[in-house]
Amino acid sequence: MAQEPKLPVTIPAASGEAGLNRYLAEIKKFPILQPEEEFMLAKRWAEHQDTDAAAKLVNSHLRLVAKIAMGYRGYGLPVAELISEGNIGLMQGVKKFEPDRGFRLATYAMWWIRASIQEFILRSWSLVKMGTTAAQKKLFFNLRRMKNQIEAFEDGDMRPEDVQKIATDLGVTTDEVISMNRRMAMGGDTSLNVPMREDGDAQWQDWLVDTDPLQDERVAEAEEKRVRHDMLVDAMSSLNDRERHILTERRLTDEPKTLEELSQEYSVSRERIRQIEVRAFEKLQKSLLNIAGDRRLLPAM
Repeated sequence: MAQEPKLPVTIPAASGEAGLNRYLAEIKKFPILQPEEEFMLAKRWAEHQDTDAAAKLVNSHLRLVAKIAMGYRGYGLPVAELISEGNIGLMQGVKKFEPDRGFRLATYAMWWIRASIQEFILRSWSLVKMGTTAAQKKLFFNLRRMKNQIEAFEDGDMRPEDVQKIATDLGVTTDEVISMNRRMAMGGDTSLNVPMREDGDAQWQDWLVDTDPLQDERVAEAEEKRVRHDMLVDAMSSLNDRERHILTERRLTDEPKTLEELSQEYSVSRERIRQIEVRAFEKLQKSLLNIAGDRRLLPAM
């Protein structure tokens, strides 16, 4: 059974104000891994459960955890605890990461990090007895952003038109929006101007992580887009001209054409167009699976 990747004991725990200061300084010392090095470390962990390799993967992404955790600081919980929960998510991401799929670890791990932090917030908010549905979780973690977008800054209940817009955009009822807004208003936000120590002038805002994307995050996102685009282009070459055109017009454009429009263009029945579309899509899926299988033999470049 695979061991759980651990953080080295030499890294100070992110608990308490002094410990958090030291922690934020320490994690900046770990270098960002190059794609080839990351791939080899991930292979060593996946195939041999090499805990040293796993530790290097975890340490190189601790700054990513801190950046994501800072985005949830408005829920009134200690930043140190958010980071700790995010680190747990990161270790789970490393444990389940499959390097042969051709994507960077940051792209995969950020979902585990966010999920771990969000579950911790939901458990910690005793006033918010919810989280049983995806829609309610989405409301909880997006209500502040939506209110900012529509400039609903007033105290107390929101205007009916604002409530309706948020409910429509997030796919929940107006009653759920009103109830959530009241609960979150009771929880309050933590001021970033609060001194970190009673005997000092330093404030929490002095230690905020830069909001610009991290280098490894930018590289991971760009690489994921490139890999997906290249795979799609290669897979589309397995289709003939008619199949490629019909599939593109039906599924790969912002304004898909109807079966009727394409049937008139090719002088065939709508059912024939539908058959060609289905066959083309099946061929595309098979080609994508074959390409993905072939690329598993190569490191993520």
